[in-house]
Amino acid sequence: MEESMVAATNEENKRLTRRFPEEVATEGNTDVIDEISSEDIIDHSPLGEVRGREELKEQIEYLRTAFGDFSATVEDIVAEGDTVAMRVTLRGTHQGEFMGVEPTGSEFEVGNMVFTRIEDGKIVERWVQPDTLGLMQQLGVVESPAV
Repeated sequence: MEESMVAATNEENKRLTRRFPEEVATEGNTDVIDEISSEDIIDHSPLGEVRGREELKEQIEYLRTAFGDFSATVEDIVAEGDTVAMRVTLRGTHQGEFMGVEPTGSEFEVGNMVFTRIEDGKIVERWVQPDTLGLMQQLGVVESPAV
């Protein structure tokens, strides 16, 4: 493949991939999942593995209920072949039950790493690794270690 075609494909993959944090997670537009992902998408995260668009939509709704003002800001993005890597900052206020923890009203800001695999212009698999320990510390659920 010509270098210019590879660069164009990498840019297309970046545009496609960043729609997830920007439009789905931040804006809450879960219908975008139908447009940007395969029907049998697989999403791996600390919340477990979900399969398919509907399960993924449910997981996003769960997050947006737990954190009503949830936002995901793309800080860095790199594309190579069929994979896009993003460093994302997650922010929100704990307003609903999350992972068995009742609302604390605490605000949080944590880092998140996301690797996304793309086939035929659709997201087919995601690996999401937020700083869950940092999140739980900021929510006051886990004590920060003494320094």
